[in-house]
Amino acid sequence: MLQDHLSATFSALADPTRRAILASLISGAASVQELAAPFHISLPAVSKHLRVLERAGLIERGREAQWRPCRLRGEALREAADWLDRYRQFWEESFNRLDLYLQEVQREEKRKAEMKSSDMKHLRAKRKGRRNVDKKRH
Repeated sequence: MLQDHLSATFSALADPTRRAILASLISGAASVQELAAPFHISLPAVSKHLRVLERAGLIERGREAQWRPCRLRGEALREAADWLDRYRQFWEESFNRLDLYLQEVQREEKRKAEMKSSDMKHLRAKRKGRRNVDKKRH
């Protein structure tokens, strides 16, 4: 049953207009006209978006005299956030392991570069020593 709610929630959240409607409901209840104001779409189109949000459990619509306020409901968003949190933890752990691996690779590369530099200095000193010996022989 949770999967059905999650599917409905994510399906509803897939549309940018519906996400914008939810964002405007964060500050409190609003009428269909108030919610439609920022969009260049008809009231029936906004009503369709509201029905999708309502079916997903993301909003509720009330009736107060002539005013029909829409209100944000947090339960469906909380379920979606909990579901996503498991994956967030997985990815954070994966990224942490990747960071550790990359740090180890960088340390190894630095060690190799230092060894190479040390070897080059040693070779130069050795060559210089041979040149000095060769100069003394001539």
